[in-house]
Amino acid sequence: MHTETSNASPLFTAENVIFVYTRAQAIADGVLIDATELAREAGFRFPVALSAEVWAQCVAWQQEDSDRQIHQDETGRLWDVLWMASFAIRACAGARQSNRLPFRLFVVPRDGKSLQAREVDLHVHVGPGDQGEPVLTIMLPLED
Repeated sequence: MHTETSNASPLFTAENVIFVYTRAQAIADGVLIDATELAREAGFRFPVALSAEVWAQCVAWQQEDSDRQIHQDETGRLWDVLWMASFAIRACAGARQSNRLPFRLFVVPRDGKSLQAREVDLHVHVGPGDQGEPVLTIMLPLED
């Protein structure tokens, strides 16, 4: 049997990296919204962030929205997102071998007229943080 010694360099090395965008930068830029503080109250052990689009569709709510539509507040809406993500994680504990878990919740759209909630599909993604630690990100199904 003939074996060859490869002098090929590893594909991913520091000198091969073109661009790095960290989770901390995404939070600072508003691409991700950090929800870790309330998430800990909801039972999460790892840092949690929501994509800006999830925040806009499922959490954002001002007094003007309550005046036009139905009374709600951002903390309650965020709690609903976190609670349903937590419930989905607990419901499939040990059964899934994926880093993405779909879940659904009902949200009153922030459109100036809706009074009834509609179902929204979301995903919770577990992946490495900036230091390789586990972090969770709640996003829309087509977001990465």
